[in-house]
Amino acid sequence: MIHLDMKAGPWWLELGRGVRVQVMPATTSLMIAARGEPELRDLPGDAGDEQAGYVFARAVARRAIVDWTGVADRDGAPVEITPEAIDALLEHWPVFERFQEDYLLPALDAEQEKNASAPSPRGSTAGAKATAKRARKPARTARKS
Repeated sequence: MIHLDMKAGPWWLELGRGVRVQVMPATTSLMIAARGEPELRDLPGDAGDEQAGYVFARAVARRAIVDWTGVADRDGAPVEITPEAIDALLEHWPVFERFQEDYLLPALDAEQEKNASAPSPRGSTAGAKATAKRARKPARTARKS
């Protein structure tokens, strides 16, 4: 089942530290455009999932963020929204984490719903496979009569 409750227009997202960003809905076209980001396509073959996820999140943010409050330069003057400024904002770890948790993950969970798959559980061991071998039960021997 898919839930068609996607927000129709831009909405405000609190990122903490007094920062609010107005974002467009995470539509298929927005996500596909982010996947086509040259920086993402040009990642080296040995790039890990963390690096690819970071580059993808920045690509999505550049397309999704249309307005913001609470973002200023060193002198306290408001900063204009540019791809470089969005990248700089996401260099603040708590802001980046909040953007992922409140914008990106719900969009990816919705993608899983469309694929008829249950979303993966979150956490450090989410989706981890057991690597230890299970102890075998001793074989039963036939009774002699």
